Order: sequence, then C-alpha cells, then structure tokens
Amino acid sequence: MNTDLILERTLDAPIELVWEAYTNPEHIKQWFAPKPYQITECEFDLHPGGIFRIRMVGPDGFDTGHGVPGCVLEVIDREKLTWTSALGPGYRPNLSGEGCESFPFTAVVTFADAGNGKTAYRAVALHKDVADREKHEQMGFNEGWGTVAGQLEDFAQSLAANV
Repeated sequence: MNTDLILERTLDAPIELVWEAYTNPEHIKQWFAPKPYQITECEFDLHPGGIFRIRMVGPDGFDTGHGVPGCVLEVIDREKLTWTSALGPGYRPNLSGEGCESFPFTAVVTFADAGNGKTAYRAVALHKDVADREKHEQMGFNEGWGTVAGQLEDFAQSLAANV
C-alpha cells in the first residue's frame, strides 16, 4: 500500500535470540536506536494493551523526553509483534508530539525461521496517509530502521555468545 514503509532483512541469528533481543526492555536499550543515538529508558509490557515507550537521546542534543507511550496491539510468540504510537497503554488515544511522534503509525514486525540459524525479519510502518509516510521516509526510515536491523542482528549474535 502506498502509505506503508517496509524493511525486510535476513538476520544471521536464530529466531529465539532475535525475539529475545526485541522483546526484553534491557536488550532493546542496546540496539533500538541508530548509533550514536541511545535508548536510555524503555518500558515494554508484552501483551495487548500494554505499554511500549522508549526515550532516545543523541549527541546532537536530540532527546525525545520521556516519550509518548505507545500501545502493544498484538503479540504472537516468536512470530509477530504489532504496536502503535496512535494509542497509549490500555488503548487510550494519544496526543501527537514532535519528530517521530508528530504522526501516528503502527509497526507490524514479523519474524520467521529462515533456516540455518537465520531469521527472516520484516518491519512494516503503517501510516494514515501518504503525507505521513513521506514525512517518516524523509526523516530517514530506510536508513535508520535498516541500521537498527543490523544492530538487532549483532546484539542477537552477542546473546548467543553469552549462552
């Protein structure tokens, strides 16, 4: 659909570790922001209606503050995670903010076993209209989410090394 942005990668890490890296708030802090940006706070209540909130800071003074909390919509263990910035915890409507929070979107992230210890990873950002999609694209969706997918892969691999 012309309102969606899609990122697909095959990650060189097993699905169990990719899922663990994506769903554990302490792990998310390690890879979810494109370096040199950092996630300094993360709340993630992994059930429908639960909170998904991050605080991202950068060396250029960028700071999302405490971040507008998003809402988890769907969780299928090791297969699918859907969350949105349009709603807050408990499915309460959110007010829009600045930057990425100035337009609501829904993220649908899927994970599939790609064989040989690899994971097929697909992230789709659903927007209400083309203008919001274009704004997200111009903010660097492909580069930023692509970088983060690589960091997710690296972090999941590091989990394997620590097992």
